[in-house]
Amino acid sequence: MDFNSRGRRTGPVTIFDLFSRPLTDFDYADSYADQESSNREGAESFLVDIYDCGRGYILTAEMPGVSKDNLQLDFEDGVLSIKAPHHQQAPDALGHYLLQERVSGLYQRAFAFDDADSSAIEASFENGLLRVVLPKLSCRQHRSSIEIK
Repeated sequence: MDFNSRGRRTGPVTIFDLFSRPLTDFDYADSYADQESSNREGAESFLVDIYDCGRGYILTAEMPGVSKDNLQLDFEDGVLSIKAPHHQQAPDALGHYLLQERVSGLYQRAFAFDDADSSAIEASFENGLLRVVLPKLSCRQHRSSIEIK
C-alpha cells in the first residue's frame, strides 16, 4: 500500500474507502483529483470545513499565501471547484534549507453540492480564509461563475 505526502493512500478507491473518509458524498471529485495529482509535483491541498445549516451549506477553507485576485471559484453541474496558485517566497541566497515543507504550486479541490442554488452562491475571502455560502434549491442552474467579495 502506497501513501502520498498528505498521508492519503494512492491507487484505486475501494469500497472500504467509503467508510474511512468523512463527507465522501461531498468530495468524490476531490478523491478522484487526489489520485490523479498525487504523483504531480507541486499539487497541494488545503483544509476545508463544510457545514449543513439546513437551508444551505457553508464551506470554509484555509488558503494561506493566496491573494483574492488569484482565487478562482466555479460551480458547474452541481460541483464547486476551487483553484488558486500559491507561491513561497525565495529565501536569502546566502543559506540553504534545513527543512522545507512549504512548496509553491496550485491549490485545487472540487466538491459536489447537487441541491445548491448556483444563482445565490456567495463567497468572501479575508486573511487567507475563504467562505462560500451555498443555499439549497430544488431546481439548480447548470453553470455560473462566483464573484469573491
